Amino acid sequence: MEVLHAPWRIGYVLAPKRPVAPDGVSLFSEIGQSSEDVTNLVVARGRHCFVVLNAYPYNAGHLMVVPYRQVAGLDELNDEEALELMQLSQRCVRALRVTLKPQGFNVGLNLGKCAGAGIVEHLHLHVVPRWEGDTNFMPVLGATGVLPEALQETAAKLRAELSRLS
Repeated sequence: MEVLHAPWRIGYVLAPKRPVAPDGVSLFSEIGQSSEDVTNLVVARGRHCFVVLNAYPYNAGHLMVVPYRQVAGLDELNDEEALELMQLSQRCVRALRVTLKPQGFNVGLNLGKCAGAGIVEHLHLHVVPRWEGDTNFMPVLGATGVLPEALQETAAKLRAELSRLS
């Protein structure tokens, strides 16, 4: 049997899990208000939304576009937020095409716990690059994903390309 090493996962495994904040402020609100972009894996900022690399991704380059204002529903976004959410999503697709050369994308929202939202209180749009054959036995049998590159390296590449595209 071959052994695959994913040393970046130990941080998640051992880290205390963030409880729902008693004041209702989401993790995304905290990241949006922080200036620690490199630490928080923020790769682009707009006026109404920002882009963050998913720290526990489905695939390499898994990005999330998040409005600064904490809203749970798509229908709660104002026109400026909705427009920038889509514009930043388009920039993400362009940047991912250049940096990671995916063959396709999953782009979408999980609204509500029953729809799979992990942070229910703060809407975020997922942009997930896909490649032929990227679904394999690891997530199915081992409940494990394998990323070909460290998150900080991917974030740096995407940050540079998204900046170039702005």
